[in-house]
Amino acid sequence: MAAEDQSRRYPARPLVGVGVVLARVFEGKPQVLLIRRGRAPAQGQWSFPGGAQRLGETVAAAARRELLEETGLGVGELRLVAHADSIHRDAEGRIEYHYTILDLAGLWAGGEAVAAGDADACRWAGEDDFVLLGLWAEAVRVARETFSIFCRD
Repeated sequence: MAAEDQSRRYPARPLVGVGVVLARVFEGKPQVLLIRRGRAPAQGQWSFPGGAQRLGETVAAAARRELLEETGLGVGELRLVAHADSIHRDAEGRIEYHYTILDLAGLWAGGEAVAAGDADACRWAGEDDFVLLGLWAEAVRVARETFSIFCRD
């Protein structure tokens, strides 16, 4: 296990994570970019691109870095749209991971997303895809909030 992974497991306090909700309208329907996690926590699950904020890094800079690392894409203006806590317990009930996640949203400016870094796949998804992909209820709420802000007629 990498040293960085080990320092995130069984933390003494919550860690700050950032999620990037990249939105677009495709064939008249709003979509968000999702990645499939390639490692713990949440390995194999679909979520927004994102990860841990580094010491000395602003939340916006962390969001831009994570989006670029995981999808190869950039984003223009970002707006804070939500926050959530992601708490994962081990088999004994101890807190193995605890992230306070700040979700920032922005509009897709073009380019093809290519999975890299912590992502093993990426895809655009609309509301009809959320249940099929097993998207976390909080992520669905955040996607809908993003649609209401960025994808109105």
